[in-house]
Amino acid sequence: MGAASHPPVPLLNPAAPNAQVLDRLWSTILARKAADPLVSHSARLLSRGVNKVAQKFGEESVECLIEAVAGNRTALIAESADVLYHLLVMWVAAGVRPEDVWLELQRREGISGITEKASRPMLLSIAETRKIP
Repeated sequence: MGAASHPPVPLLNPAAPNAQVLDRLWSTILARKAADPLVSHSARLLSRGVNKVAQKFGEESVECLIEAVAGNRTALIAESADVLYHLLVMWVAAGVRPEDVWLELQRREGISGITEKASRPMLLSIAETRKIP
């Protein structure tokens, strides 16, 4: 462990549902991509294209932020579930698989956030060029 590393904090209930639920949800969303948009919410979202899916993800993210700032834990949990669902819909729309993200997280594990960010190439993504300092 590096100087900035901290030991992992154990889960309060390791038997509780874990990140595998996200893999299952992603698979369900992917399967529903071909479903009738009149019957499936996921199919309806995906039929609108990645721009609309990303917009919906942004709206859900803002709702999550509002609940966090308001200190409403119950609503924050519910909105967090919405954010994760819409993130996975966005992944499906953009052709991203969960294991792609899990591998990136694994690559970063145990590295200080400051060190990891400094190691990235100097190429700026569209998102980074629009960040508020």
